[in-house]
Amino acid sequence: MSGSLTERALRVRERILKIGAGEHGTHVGGSLSAADLLTVLYGEVLRTDPRDWFVLSKGHASAALYAVFAEYGLIPEAECDTYGAPGSRLAGHPLRRLGGVDFPTGSLGHGLSLATGVALAAKRGGRLGRAFVLMGDGELQEGSVWEAAMVAAQLRLDNLIAVVDRNRWQISGRTEDCVGLEPLPDRWRAFGWSVREVDGHDLDALPGVLGAPPPADRPTVVIANTVKGSGVPIFEDRKKSHYVKLSPQLYARASAGLRNRARRSR
Repeated sequence: MSGSLTERALRVRERILKIGAGEHGTHVGGSLSAADLLTVLYGEVLRTDPRDWFVLSKGHASAALYAVFAEYGLIPEAECDTYGAPGSRLAGHPLRRLGGVDFPTGSLGHGLSLATGVALAAKRGGRLGRAFVLMGDGELQEGSVWEAAMVAAQLRLDNLIAVVDRNRWQISGRTEDCVGLEPLPDRWRAFGWSVREVDGHDLDALPGVLGAPPPADRPTVVIANTVKGSGVPIFEDRKKSHYVKLSPQLYARASAGLRNRARRSR
């Protein structure tokens, strides 16, 4: 498939909703908030030569990953209809049985450690590839994240790029009401990281911010300010969008809202 990033991101969101309308439902809100980030990463940033690695630490957003894989021809479009079915490659959290998935993820707080290991191995092996990891902001409350952050800075892994989907929600409620993260940029700086901030839905800005060369001798974190349920008005910035099994009526309503929003944005 071809088209602008805007067209691609719209199709990705349509697939996420279709997956959510399937037998098992899906994590709709967090998948929609990450849709633009993944569309840009796979379309504009991740390289095959030299090879870059990608870890989806927020594995519950697998529907967004699969929708992007379908968009860029990495899996057949029709395979998205098998999401969650017995024997399917498309599980609720990504599995290595699916080509392009190097690590099974979903137990939150581990993705940055995995990406740190990949970045270190690349450095020591003389390889030029970069390691990217997409994390949810709720998982930043895990101590393992900050252990990895300290190690990555100590090892000067400038080939490591962490992206935080900062939609300000977790399963229990708003992040700042559970365990506050702010001032988040200053926290990362205090751990020795280079920090970039961006609107996580700005498809004009994202390629430059995500793909910009990192500073020497420091890992980089991109704090992408996003909206949970982005693009679908009935789900935007709402806890109830965390995991949804869309009824036919709700699917029709969500799809219509997505199309109407897209038309107004043109």
